[in-house]
Amino acid sequence: MPRQQGGQAIPATPSAESPPSQSGADGSPKSEAPLPQAPVPAPSTQTTSTTQGQQTKRILWIAPNFTAVSANTTLPPLTARGKFHLAMDDSVDYSSFIWAGMLAGQSMALRSYPELHEGAAGYGRYYWRAFADQASGAFFSEALVPALTREDPRYYTLGHGSYFRRAVYALSQVVLTKTDSGGTSFNLAEILGDGCEAGLANVYYPPQERGLSKTAESWGVGIESAAANNLIKEFWPDIHQALVKRLKK
Repeated sequence: MPRQQGGQAIPATPSAESPPSQSGADGSPKSEAPLPQAPVPAPSTQTTSTTQGQQTKRILWIAPNFTAVSANTTLPPLTARGKFHLAMDDSVDYSSFIWAGMLAGQSMALRSYPELHEGAAGYGRYYWRAFADQASGAFFSEALVPALTREDPRYYTLGHGSYFRRAVYALSQVVLTKTDSGGTSFNLAEILGDGCEAGLANVYYPPQERGLSKTAESWGVGIESAAANNLIKEFWPDIHQALVKRLKK
Protein backbone atom coordinates (compact mmCIF):
# COMPACT_ATOMS: atom_id res chain seq x y z
CA MET A 1 0.00 0.00 0.00
CA PRO A 2 1.63 3.32 -0.99
CA ARG A 3 2.03 5.82 1.82
CA GLN A 4 0.45 9.26 1.74
CA GLN A 5 2.63 12.39 1.83
CA GLY A 6 1.17 15.85 1.44
CA GLY A 7 -2.02 14.41 -0.08
CA GLN A 8 -0.18 12.57 -2.89
CA ALA A 9 0.38 8.81 -3.06
CA ILE A 10 4.07 7.92 -3.27
CA PRO A 11 4.73 4.28 -4.12
CA ALA A 12 7.38 2.55 -2.07
CA THR A 13 10.30 1.71 -4.30
CA PRO A 14 12.39 -1.35 -3.38
CA SER A 15 15.96 -0.73 -2.44
CA ALA A 16 18.64 -1.74 -4.90
CA GLU A 17 20.24 -3.90 -2.22
CA SER A 18 17.04 -5.73 -1.12
CA PRO A 19 16.73 -9.40 -2.16
CA PRO A 20 14.15 -10.35 -4.79
CA SER A 21 10.70 -11.37 -3.63
CA GLN A 22 10.42 -15.07 -2.85
CA SER A 23 7.35 -17.30 -2.79
CA GLY A 24 6.55 -20.22 -0.54
CA ALA A 25 5.91 -23.77 -1.65
CA ASP A 26 2.20 -23.12 -2.07
CA GLY A 27 2.90 -20.05 -4.22
CA SER A 28 1.96 -17.54 -1.54
CA PRO A 29 4.43 -14.68 -1.10
CA LYS A 30 6.63 -14.65 1.93
CA SER A 31 6.37 -11.66 4.22
CA GLU A 32 9.16 -9.10 3.91
CA ALA A 33 10.55 -6.63 6.38
CA PRO A 34 9.26 -3.08 5.69
CA LEU A 35 11.69 -0.98 3.68
CA PRO A 36 13.08 2.11 5.39
CA GLN A 37 11.53 5.33 4.13
CA ALA A 38 13.55 8.43 3.36
CA PRO A 39 12.95 11.18 5.88
CA VAL A 40 10.64 13.90 4.65
CA PRO A 41 12.20 17.37 5.05
CA ALA A 42 10.16 19.81 7.06
CA PRO A 43 8.72 22.66 5.02
CA SER A 44 10.78 25.84 5.17
CA THR A 45 9.28 28.71 7.13
CA GLN A 46 11.69 31.34 5.80
CA THR A 47 10.04 33.91 3.55
CA THR A 48 11.60 36.46 1.27
CA SER A 49 9.94 39.76 0.49
CA THR A 50 9.05 40.09 -3.17
CA THR A 51 7.96 43.71 -2.99
CA GLN A 52 11.07 45.43 -1.66
CA GLY A 53 12.63 47.49 -4.42
CA GLN A 54 10.27 46.14 -7.08
CA GLN A 55 9.87 48.63 -9.91
CA THR A 56 6.81 49.10 -12.07
CA LYS A 57 6.75 50.03 -15.74
CA ARG A 58 5.20 53.40 -14.92
CA ILE A 59 5.39 55.89 -12.07
CA LEU A 60 1.96 56.89 -10.76
CA TRP A 61 0.62 54.64 -13.54
CA ILE A 62 1.41 57.36 -16.12
CA ALA A 63 5.08 58.38 -16.43
CA PRO A 64 7.33 55.81 -18.14
CA ASN A 65 9.77 53.98 -15.89
CA PHE A 66 11.29 51.69 -18.50
CA THR A 67 14.93 52.24 -17.53
CA ALA A 68 14.50 51.27 -13.86
CA VAL A 69 15.59 47.76 -12.79
CA SER A 70 14.22 46.17 -9.62
CA ALA A 71 16.53 45.60 -6.67
CA ASN A 72 18.55 42.36 -6.51
CA THR A 73 18.00 41.79 -10.23
CA THR A 74 20.68 40.82 -12.73
CA LEU A 75 19.88 41.38 -16.38
CA PRO A 76 21.83 40.49 -19.52
CA PRO A 77 23.56 43.44 -21.20
CA LEU A 78 21.58 45.49 -23.66
CA THR A 79 22.60 45.28 -27.28
CA ALA A 80 23.00 48.50 -29.25
CA ARG A 81 19.63 47.76 -30.83
CA GLY A 82 18.10 47.26 -27.38
CA LYS A 83 19.41 50.65 -26.24
CA PHE A 84 17.84 52.36 -29.24
CA HIS A 85 14.54 50.58 -28.53
CA LEU A 86 14.71 51.82 -24.94
CA ALA A 87 15.28 55.41 -26.09
CA MET A 88 12.45 55.12 -28.60
CA ASP A 89 10.04 53.85 -25.95
CA ASP A 90 10.91 56.79 -23.71
CA SER A 91 10.65 59.34 -26.54
CA VAL A 92 7.36 58.41 -28.20
CA ASP A 93 5.43 57.14 -25.19
CA TYR A 94 2.04 58.84 -24.95
CA SER A 95 3.07 60.49 -21.68
CA SER A 96 6.00 62.17 -23.45
CA PHE A 97 3.58 64.24 -25.52
CA ILE A 98 1.66 65.22 -22.38
CA TRP A 99 4.84 66.10 -20.50
CA ALA A 100 6.09 68.22 -23.41
CA GLY A 101 2.78 70.08 -23.36
CA MET A 102 3.10 70.79 -19.64
CA LEU A 103 6.67 72.04 -20.01
CA ALA A 104 5.68 74.20 -22.96
CA GLY A 105 2.83 75.75 -20.98
CA GLN A 106 5.09 76.44 -18.02
CA SER A 107 7.81 78.03 -20.17
CA MET A 108 5.28 80.15 -22.00
CA ALA A 109 3.68 81.33 -18.75
CA LEU A 110 7.10 82.30 -17.40
CA ARG A 111 8.07 83.88 -20.75
CA SER A 112 11.26 81.84 -20.68
CA TYR A 113 11.91 82.60 -24.35
CA PRO A 114 10.17 85.89 -25.27
CA GLU A 115 11.39 85.50 -28.84
CA LEU A 116 8.88 82.66 -29.34
CA HIS A 117 5.96 85.05 -28.59
CA GLU A 118 2.57 84.06 -27.18
CA GLY A 119 -0.77 82.74 -28.37
CA ALA A 120 -1.43 79.45 -30.11
CA ALA A 121 1.48 79.93 -32.51
CA GLY A 122 3.82 80.75 -29.64
CA TYR A 123 2.67 77.70 -27.70
CA GLY A 124 3.38 75.54 -30.75
CA ARG A 125 6.95 76.89 -30.88
CA TYR A 126 7.42 76.14 -27.20
CA TYR A 127 5.88 72.70 -27.59
CA TRP A 128 7.99 71.24 -30.36
CA ARG A 129 11.17 72.54 -28.79
CA ALA A 130 10.25 70.95 -25.43
CA PHE A 131 9.53 67.68 -27.21
CA ALA A 132 12.82 67.87 -29.14
CA ASP A 133 14.70 68.49 -25.88
CA GLN A 134 13.41 65.37 -24.17
CA ALA A 135 13.65 63.16 -27.27
CA SER A 136 17.24 64.17 -28.01
CA GLY A 137 18.14 63.72 -24.35
CA ALA A 138 16.77 60.17 -24.38
CA PHE A 139 18.60 59.20 -27.56
CA PHE A 140 21.92 60.71 -26.52
CA SER A 141 21.89 59.35 -22.94
CA GLU A 142 20.18 55.99 -23.52
CA ALA A 143 21.23 54.99 -27.03
CA LEU A 144 23.92 56.87 -28.96
CA VAL A 145 26.54 57.46 -26.25
CA PRO A 146 26.06 54.18 -24.31
CA ALA A 147 26.19 52.21 -27.56
CA LEU A 148 29.63 53.70 -28.25
CA THR A 149 30.96 53.50 -24.68
CA ARG A 150 29.31 50.11 -23.96
CA GLU A 151 27.58 51.38 -20.86
CA ASP A 152 24.26 50.26 -19.43
CA PRO A 153 21.81 53.21 -19.44
CA ARG A 154 19.42 51.52 -16.98
CA TYR A 155 19.05 52.48 -13.33
CA TYR A 156 19.66 49.55 -10.95
CA THR A 157 17.65 50.07 -7.76
CA LEU A 158 19.44 49.62 -4.44
CA GLY A 159 16.19 49.09 -2.54
CA HIS A 160 17.62 48.45 0.95
CA GLY A 161 19.46 50.29 3.68
CA SER A 162 18.74 53.67 5.21
CA TYR A 163 17.07 56.43 3.23
CA PHE A 164 20.28 58.44 3.38
CA ARG A 165 22.34 55.59 1.97
CA ARG A 166 19.88 55.03 -0.83
CA ALA A 167 19.75 58.74 -1.65
CA VAL A 168 23.55 58.90 -1.83
CA TYR A 169 23.55 55.83 -4.06
CA ALA A 170 20.92 57.34 -6.38
CA LEU A 171 22.89 60.57 -6.74
CA SER A 172 26.13 58.66 -7.33
CA GLN A 173 24.57 56.92 -10.31
CA VAL A 174 24.62 60.23 -12.18
CA VAL A 175 28.40 59.90 -12.44
CA LEU A 176 28.77 56.11 -12.08
CA THR A 177 27.13 53.39 -14.13
CA LYS A 178 27.32 49.72 -14.98
CA THR A 179 29.09 48.61 -18.13
CA ASP A 180 27.95 45.97 -20.58
CA SER A 181 30.64 43.66 -19.20
CA GLY A 182 29.25 43.96 -15.65
CA GLY A 183 31.78 46.42 -14.25
CA THR A 184 31.44 50.03 -13.11
CA SER A 185 32.68 53.10 -14.97
CA PHE A 186 32.31 56.86 -15.17
CA ASN A 187 28.86 57.63 -16.54
CA LEU A 188 29.76 59.14 -19.89
CA ALA A 189 26.33 58.19 -21.18
CA GLU A 190 24.70 60.66 -18.81
CA ILE A 191 27.33 63.39 -18.57
CA LEU A 192 28.28 63.47 -22.24
CA GLY A 193 24.73 62.72 -23.37
CA ASP A 194 23.33 65.74 -21.52
CA GLY A 195 26.11 67.87 -22.99
CA CYS A 196 25.22 66.72 -26.50
CA GLU A 197 21.56 67.53 -25.87
CA ALA A 198 22.47 71.03 -24.68
CA GLY A 199 24.73 71.57 -27.68
CA LEU A 200 22.09 70.42 -30.16
CA ALA A 201 19.61 72.92 -28.70
CA ASN A 202 21.73 75.70 -30.23
CA VAL A 203 20.41 74.61 -33.61
CA TYR A 204 16.71 75.20 -32.97
CA TYR A 205 16.49 77.83 -30.20
CA PRO A 206 16.51 81.57 -31.03
CA PRO A 207 19.95 83.20 -31.44
CA GLN A 208 19.54 85.01 -28.12
CA GLU A 209 19.34 81.63 -26.36
CA ARG A 210 22.50 80.17 -27.87
CA GLY A 211 26.17 80.35 -26.99
CA LEU A 212 28.55 78.79 -24.53
CA SER A 213 26.94 80.14 -21.37
CA LYS A 214 23.45 79.07 -22.43
CA THR A 215 24.76 75.63 -23.40
CA ALA A 216 26.48 75.23 -20.02
CA GLU A 217 23.28 76.31 -18.27
CA SER A 218 21.21 73.77 -20.21
CA TRP A 219 23.80 71.07 -19.49
CA GLY A 220 23.58 71.83 -15.75
CA VAL A 221 19.79 71.59 -15.85
CA GLY A 222 20.10 68.22 -17.57
CA ILE A 223 22.39 66.90 -14.81
CA GLU A 224 20.02 68.17 -12.13
CA SER A 225 17.10 66.47 -13.88
CA ALA A 226 19.04 63.19 -14.04
CA ALA A 227 19.74 63.38 -10.29
CA ALA A 228 16.08 64.07 -9.52
CA ASN A 229 14.98 61.20 -11.77
CA ASN A 230 17.32 58.79 -9.99
CA LEU A 231 15.93 59.77 -6.61
CA ILE A 232 12.37 59.26 -7.85
CA LYS A 233 13.24 55.85 -9.32
CA GLU A 234 15.00 54.70 -6.16
CA PHE A 235 12.12 55.52 -3.83
CA TRP A 236 9.22 54.87 -6.20
CA PRO A 237 8.85 51.19 -5.07
CA ASP A 238 8.34 52.39 -1.48
CA ILE A 239 5.84 55.04 -2.55
CA HIS A 240 4.02 52.57 -4.79
CA GLN A 241 3.76 49.99 -2.01
CA ALA A 242 2.39 52.59 0.40
CA LEU A 243 -0.18 53.75 -2.17
CA VAL A 244 -1.33 50.21 -2.87
CA LYS A 245 -1.79 49.51 0.86
CA ARG A 246 -3.78 52.71 1.27
CA LEU A 247 -6.01 51.91 -1.71
CA LYS A 248 -6.74 48.46 -0.30
CA LYS A 249 -8.04 49.89 2.99
